[in-house]
Amino acid sequence: MNTGSNEPGEVAVASDGTGTDEVRSEQEQGLGSRAPEFIKARRALHVSWQVGVFIIGLAVVVAGIIMLPLPGPGWVVIFGGMAIWATEFVWAQLVLRWTKRKVTEAAQRALDPKVRRRNIILTSIGLVIVAVLVGIYVWKFGIVMPWKIKNQ
Repeated sequence: MNTGSNEPGEVAVASDGTGTDEVRSEQEQGLGSRAPEFIKARRALHVSWQVGVFIIGLAVVVAGIIMLPLPGPGWVVIFGGMAIWATEFVWAQLVLRWTKRKVTEAAQRALDPKVRRRNIILTSIGLVIVAVLVGIYVWKFGIVMPWKIKNQ
């Protein structure tokens, strides 16, 4: 993943000056483990802590992946698992930062009046097409409930 820097320890800053407050607040928080100090002080305990966090995060991410085709908030659960991993692992923190930035950009684009107008027009056209197709089906075949089929 490209974090916008080729040097270790460097943080990418927006070139147009927007979002610099957010970058500063993230720099102040720092990257790395958020485990309590007494856990970080003991190597074996810290590694055990990280293994536990990884397993719990993995279970949550797998549950989210299972929910993608099934009913449930799959993406929300996957991002929750990533947030669990981000409490201990720098790579997960960087992925979450990138994801938050992309979601914010998409939300800003979606609020653009031209994009909203286009989306409303396309949705209306789609609904009209579906209504016409359903109307043709009902006119041609009528409404027959599957549990009341006669003469099988």
